[in-house]
Amino acid sequence: MEDESASLTGKTALVTGAARRIGRAIATTLAQSGVHVALHYNRSAQDALALCEEIRRLGVRAWPIQGDLIEAGQAERVFREAVAQAGPIDILVNNASIFERDTLWEATDESIAKNVRLHAAAPLILSRELARQGRAAHVVNLLDTRVAVHGREHASYDLSKSMLLTLTRMLALELAPNVAVNAVAPGAILPPAGQSDAYLAKLARATPLSRMGDPRDVAEAVLFLLRSRFTTGQVIYVDGGMHMKGHLYD
Repeated sequence: MEDESASLTGKTALVTGAARRIGRAIATTLAQSGVHVALHYNRSAQDALALCEEIRRLGVRAWPIQGDLIEAGQAERVFREAVAQAGPIDILVNNASIFERDTLWEATDESIAKNVRLHAAAPLILSRELARQGRAAHVVNLLDTRVAVHGREHASYDLSKSMLLTLTRMLALELAPNVAVNAVAPGAILPPAGQSDAYLAKLARATPLSRMGDPRDVAEAVLFLLRSRFTTGQVIYVDGGMHMKGHLYD
């Protein structure tokens, strides 16, 4: 990558799954750092539009971009629509995710394929589109601490996130020197849909730091990677040390 300032002011980011949860925290934190943000969403239109207005009040620009990244051709369309509205993209954050329960005994070819399309194929396609711009850029992929430990109840999800880990390292080499590619692996940050904080509290007690994290912790890790001039192919675990314990997660 070419030499550049650590300041992100005036750059433009595409954040997938940006309307809610961790994606929302990342998009908001980028905007607070002076970054214009293209906010990808699938079904959360109202949340995305509200976040656009919130971000614009911070003095930067924001654009809602709809698309189902599980569907063929949508990743390319989302990126091209983002460029059409926002101009060249400097930062890509691959955050969009699903989190459905299934064991290895229950996983089907379709459940695995659906997770792979969203968690690995879409980030690959979006990263290629970013690289084809021929300019200095950053990619940050959102993994999960589960890539370093073993789980029993989210087999399709875990398999696809492990694929994204490998893809992060492959892209870091393939897209150099113009594009730096790194990842952040959150742990006990937010409970899954339908679960209370008690779900996380149980996990938090098992971490070396004995506490839960916050979406802002993940966003700050993303900022660190985006401001780094000499880091690529790396994973930052934001999980209270869970990945070092090496036991079953679920």
